[in-house]
Amino acid sequence: MKILVLGGAGYKGLMLSSKLLENNNEVTIFDNFMYGYDSSLFLFKYPKVTFIQKDIINIEEKDVAPYDMIFHLAGISGYPACEANPNSAHTINITATKSLVSLLSKEQILINPSTTSFYGNSGTLCTEESPITPISLYGITKYEAEKICMERENSISFRFATIFGVAPRMRWDLMPNDFVMRAVQERTLVLFDAKSVRTFLHIDDAIRSYMMVFDNLKVMKGNVYNVGDESMNFSKMQLAEIIKKYVDFSIIDSTLPDLDGRNFIIQFDKISRLGFTPQKTLEDGIKDLIKFFKFYKPTRPFNVI
Repeated sequence: MKILVLGGAGYKGLMLSSKLLENNNEVTIFDNFMYGYDSSLFLFKYPKVTFIQKDIINIEEKDVAPYDMIFHLAGISGYPACEANPNSAHTINITATKSLVSLLSKEQILINPSTTSFYGNSGTLCTEESPITPISLYGITKYEAEKICMERENSISFRFATIFGVAPRMRWDLMPNDFVMRAVQERTLVLFDAKSVRTFLHIDDAIRSYMMVFDNLKVMKGNVYNVGDESMNFSKMQLAEIIKKYVDFSIIDSTLPDLDGRNFIIQFDKISRLGFTPQKTLEDGIKDLIKFFKFYKPTRPFNVI
């Protein structure tokens, strides 16, 4: 199959592209490579990989026409990056998505990675049918992008839990990644709204969920899926206490509110009925992150995809 991965040099993009190439697909990585090329070099060992260096806002019909399936991973991702770049968040997450969808044929399959962030601060159990109440620019723009994508019959949208774990092109803003980095390198972690709950998903399992499309396309197309597992619902304090089992650091429970005030519990019955079960636990990922951050000190506070 000929596959285009938009944002293919990003946190999830590189790992997805690698898995697609391992399965003998022809893969084109479309990315502006704003964070450089080094993290992508390992993909050159695959004979069926090609690269296009271009910004998603400038995408043209010739860029998408040759492909059977498009993974739309390009965008401004996460609360910090969207708040720091509001104009880019609107332009890339919404306007560029409209342009992309307008260029696709009815037959092409579009896979849209979305987020559980737009469930907001409901504090309740959320399914795919729950009210959408985004409380951040990130949540707003990602929900608008999902609506645009799902106007097509041959689209699938994955509403991911907070992804974490070590990858070739890291993101530091994701909560478990950020918490472990601060625990290891700063020996202090300040918690805001410590009782608020998030759901987590290891990046390896996120990639596994993408790969489910190939065996379940007829069932999945036209649907949105929460992606994760109820066993990975944790409060911020619970997350910090798990990290503290392996790292000696101080936890400060602040009385100040979190500017990113998400608080929800997610239900994943819909995707679990297709056979999806995460294989990596939160503790598995935390142990890997501890090893990583003992070795590496990041230079950027947050990243774009």
